[in-house]
Amino acid sequence: MRHPKPDPVQPGQESVWSYPRPPRLEAVDRRVVVRLGGAVIVDTSDVVRVLETSHPPVYYLPVSAFADGALRVGVGASFCEFKGSARYLDVAGGVALRQRAAWNYPHPSPGFAELADRVALYPGMMDSCTIDGELVMAQPGGFYGGWITSDIVGPFKGVPGSMGW
Repeated sequence: MRHPKPDPVQPGQESVWSYPRPPRLEAVDRRVVVRLGGAVIVDTSDVVRVLETSHPPVYYLPVSAFADGALRVGVGASFCEFKGSARYLDVAGGVALRQRAAWNYPHPSPGFAELADRVALYPGMMDSCTIDGELVMAQPGGFYGGWITSDIVGPFKGVPGSMGW
């Protein structure tokens, strides 16, 4: 399938079609707050995002920034050709428990060592995720964990018909 035509980019926005492949890590000075089960489970400005062609950024947050007991080793694993072997994590907050709602790379591939002590969350499985106060929308599809904000334009991988992008 051919790649789609990128959406127009306005000032202050970036297109996922200008992101590289293989993906790139980027530390950003942005505040991320995640709520689950009526509780704040993480509030940090120590943020790294992964940028990859056709995907909204995936935000990786330090394990140490999560509330005590918020992360639990879950069931299952997956493999990324770039980052290596990932394990899934269950996420607990307040009165909620979301299974396989997060993942991390305990022993990432070369070039991605900074992810070893960081966790990515599926924003659609949380009560809310915000970046600098803006509510995040989840990347379409059940597999991808990208975070969509007003400064990111697509179209985004994960919509119907995008499997071959």
